[in-house]
Amino acid sequence: MSRRVFIVLGLVVLAWATQGCTTSRSQVLQADESAVKLRSIQTRVFDTTDKPKMLRTVMATLQDLGFVVDAADDTIGSVTATKLDRYALKMTVMVRPRNERQLLVRANAQYNLNAVANPEPYQNFFAALEKAIFLTAHLEDDGAPATGPSATSPASTAPSAPAPQAATVATPIHK
Repeated sequence: MSRRVFIVLGLVVLAWATQGCTTSRSQVLQADESAVKLRSIQTRVFDTTDKPKMLRTVMATLQDLGFVVDAADDTIGSVTATKLDRYALKMTVMVRPRNERQLLVRANAQYNLNAVANPEPYQNFFAALEKAIFLTAHLEDDGAPATGPSATSPASTAPSAPAPQAATVATPIHK
């Protein structure tokens, strides 16, 4: 009789332990999915290799959005800026080569030391960055000096207007 009790008790414990592993696995998978989703919101690829120009454009864009640049390092390709407008929002932008013809730009925003998962600040930043790149390309085409990488916006390319020679197009990362 006591042997049967131990067997039944062992099966119950085994079933309970197996259920706990399933829950842990699903939680890990959900965490991985949310991390990938956040990374895709935070990241864009640009068809340019001019990292210093991209960093200057990132700094100008952050300043246009009301941020104050705290630190910039062209060697590692980072810019950190803070926006103080009824709240303290810190954004760090990394620029690094993706391959021989593209740069990867990733923005990471923090609010009170917590990562910002809301896509709005990232969308605002990348929309402004893409506009700055687009305007820079057109200034370069007109012969005026420019400070950012050449670019065209996918929506701005009309059939009658040829694209600039050094076109840069932002591409969201989807994994």
